[in-house]
Amino acid sequence: MITDGIDRFGGVGPANPYVDTAIEQAQKAGVLVHSIFASGVGHFGRMQWPVYWGQNYLSEIATETGGQAYFLGFETPVSFAPYLQDLSRRLNHQYLLTFLAKPEKKPGLQRVRVRTEVPNVELVAATKVFVPAGS
Repeated sequence: MITDGIDRFGGVGPANPYVDTAIEQAQKAGVLVHSIFASGVGHFGRMQWPVYWGQNYLSEIATETGGQAYFLGFETPVSFAPYLQDLSRRLNHQYLLTFLAKPEKKPGLQRVRVRTEVPNVELVAATKVFVPAGS
C-alpha cells in the first residue's frame, strides 16, 4: 500500500487499537503487509508528530507481518521505482515455510521465531501465526 500511515481516528501514540487489530487480522490471514510512505494532504500531512507515528505504525505492521515498510525521512520520495524494485526482488525470493505448531485448547496467534544455521542470511517472517484449536 502507498499511504501516510496516519490514523485520523485513533490518535497518535504507542498504543493504537486499530494498528493492533490490523496486525492481528493480517497475521490470522497469513498476509504480509508492505507499505510505501507518501506524505498526506491537509493539516495532518504537514505535522511532524502524526507523520512520525504514521511511519511507526507502518513499520510495526510490516515487521509483525513479515513485510517491509519503505520511507525516506518525512517526505514523499521523488520516485517509487527503487522501492518497487526492492519489493519485486523480495517477492521473487520468498519461500513458503511449513511447520507443525502445537495447538492449544482455543484457536489463536502463537509467537514464532525463524532462524537458520546458514551464515550471512537475513530472514524476514511474521512474529506470530494463527494456530487452530487442538482436538
